Amino acid sequence: MEGVGLIVVIAISVIIFLWLFFYFVPIGLWFSAVFAKVYVPIGQLIAMRIRKVPPSIIISALVTSSKAGLKLNRDELEAHYLAGGNVQTVVNALISADKANISLDFKAATAIDLAGRDVLEAVQMSVNPKVINTPPVTAVAKDGIQLIAKARVTVRANIKQLVGGAGEETVLARVGEGVVSSIGSATNHKAVLENPDSISKVVLDKGLDAGTAFEILSIDIADIDIGRNIGAVLQTDQAEADLKVAQAKAEERRAMAVAQEQEFKALAQQMRAKVIEAEAEVPLAMAEAFRAGNIGVMDYLKMKNIESDTTMRESIGKPAESKSNIKKDKK
Repeated sequence: MEGVGLIVVIAISVIIFLWLFFYFVPIGLWFSAVFAKVYVPIGQLIAMRIRKVPPSIIISALVTSSKAGLKLNRDELEAHYLAGGNVQTVVNALISADKANISLDFKAATAIDLAGRDVLEAVQMSVNPKVINTPPVTAVAKDGIQLIAKARVTVRANIKQLVGGAGEETVLARVGEGVVSSIGSATNHKAVLENPDSISKVVLDKGLDAGTAFEILSIDIADIDIGRNIGAVLQTDQAEADLKVAQAKAEERRAMAVAQEQEFKALAQQMRAKVIEAEAEVPLAMAEAFRAGNIGVMDYLKMKNIESDTTMRESIGKPAESKSNIKKDKK
C-alpha cells in the first residue's frame, strides 16, 4: 500500500511538472513559428510567459504578418500588448492597408488603436466609404416658412486625423449647421424645394470635415418637408403683445383721468364749502352793520334790488334749455 501511494504521488508530481514545463516552454508555438519561417528563440517564449505576455498572440501576429509580406518587430508587438492594445486588430489593419495601397505604418496603427478607435474599421472605411444619415434639421427661410430637411453624408476615414480628430457627432452637427445656414439665407422656401442640391453645394464649400477624423465625399438631401409658417406665428404673437401693451397704456391713462376727476371734485367740494361758509358770514356782517349804524334800511333795500336785477339779466342771457333747468332747480 505504501508503494502504491508513492507511485501516485510521483505520477501527480510528474504531471504537474510537465504541465508547468509545457506552459512556460511552449514547444508547439515554437515549432509553428519555425515552420512559418519566423524564428523566435525558445528562451524568448519563456520570457514572454514571465512578462505575462501570451506567446500565442505574438506568434500568431508574427506568422500572419510574415505570410502577408510584412515584417514586424516582436518587441514592438509585446510593447503594444503591454500598453493595452489589440495586437491582432493592428496586424489585420496593417495587412488590409497594405493590400489597399493605403499608407499606414505600425506606429500610426498602434497610436490609433491606443486612442480607442478601431483601426481595422478605419482602414475598411477608407476603402468602403460610410453613409451617415443626419437627424431631421429644422430651418426657416426668409419668407418665414419652416423647412425640415434630412441629409445623407458620405464620409471616408482620414487615417492621418484619427488621432485627435473629431468623430461622427461633430460631422453631423456641422452638417446640420450648414443646412440651417443655407435654408436661412434662401429668399423663399420654394427656391429650396426646387433646387435642394443648392444646399449640398453650399455645405460642401464650407469645408466641414476640417479637424475631423473623416473626409466628406458628398452631402445629399434625402427629404425636405414643409413645416409651420413661423413668420405668421411671430407676427401674430407680436400683434398680441402690442395689443396688450396698448391696453395697459389705455388703462393707465383711464386710471389717471379718474384720479384727476376725483381730485377736481374734491377741490370743487372744498371751494363750495368755502363759498357756503363765506355766504353764511354775510348775514352776520349785515346784522353787525345794522347795529353799528353803518347801513340803513334803504341801503339794504337797494342792495336787494340790485341782486334781483342781476339775476333777471343772467336769466335773460341764458339759452332756453338753461332757463328750463333753472326753473326745475327753483321748483
